[in-house]
Amino acid sequence: MEPWWLRVRSPDTAYHWYELGHLTRPFCLGVAEISVQRGRAEGSAVVDAEGDGIHRPGQGMTLERNWKTIRDEALAVMDQNTGLFIPEEENLREKGEWGQYTLWQQGKKVGNSCQGVPKTCSLLERYSEATGCKRGQIKFSVMQPGTHVWPHTGPTNCRLRMHLGLVIPKQGCKIRCTNQTREWEEGKVLIFDDSFEHEVWQEADSFRLIFIVDVWHPELTAQQRHTLSPI
Repeated sequence: MEPWWLRVRSPDTAYHWYELGHLTRPFCLGVAEISVQRGRAEGSAVVDAEGDGIHRPGQGMTLERNWKTIRDEALAVMDQNTGLFIPEEENLREKGEWGQYTLWQQGKKVGNSCQGVPKTCSLLERYSEATGCKRGQIKFSVMQPGTHVWPHTGPTNCRLRMHLGLVIPKQGCKIRCTNQTREWEEGKVLIFDDSFEHEVWQEADSFRLIFIVDVWHPELTAQQRHTLSPI
C-alpha cells in the first residue's frame, strides 16, 4: 500500500476512503483539544478531538494570542489597498463576493505582500511548518454577505488548515466539513482537514474576515516534506 499522504489515483478507492472518513470527526474544536491520530490509510479524518495524544501547534496558540494585531493589520490593508484582495479564482462560489490576500503560497512569500502586514508576517516567520508548507497557503479571506461556497475538497491531505477568526458577525457565518458544522469565533483558531468535503455559507449582514494558515501534517517526516512537489 502507498503511504497515506500520497494522492489516491483510483476514483473507487478514493470514494471508499472518503466514505469511511466521513464517519469520523474532521474538525478540531480548539487549539488545546487537537489530537492527530495515525492511520489515514484506515479512513481516519486525521484530526479528532477525542483521541489519546494531544498535539498543540505553537503557531495556533501564537495566532490566538496575537489575533487583534493580525486583525488590525488586515483591516488597515482592506481600508487602504482593497485591490490587494483578489477575488477567488477557483470557481468555488455559487454566488457572492469572496476576496483573498495571499502572503505565502507553495512555501514562498508572495511578492511584497508582507509590507502591508509586517507584524503578522514577523509572527509567521517563526514557524517553518507554515511558511515552508509547499502544499499550502497563508492568506486573509474576506467574504461578503450572500456568499455560498460550493461543497469542495482540498488537493491534498499533507496539510492541516487553520482558520483564525478576525471579524465574525454574530450570526449567519458557518462552515461544514463532512457531517459537522461549525461557526468561527473572533480570536479563536479552528483546525480541520480540508481534504474532506467542506462548504461555507455567509448569510450575515456584514463581512466576515478570517486568517488562513496551512501547516504540514505533523506525521510527515522532514524528508517527505522536502521531496513532495508544490501544489
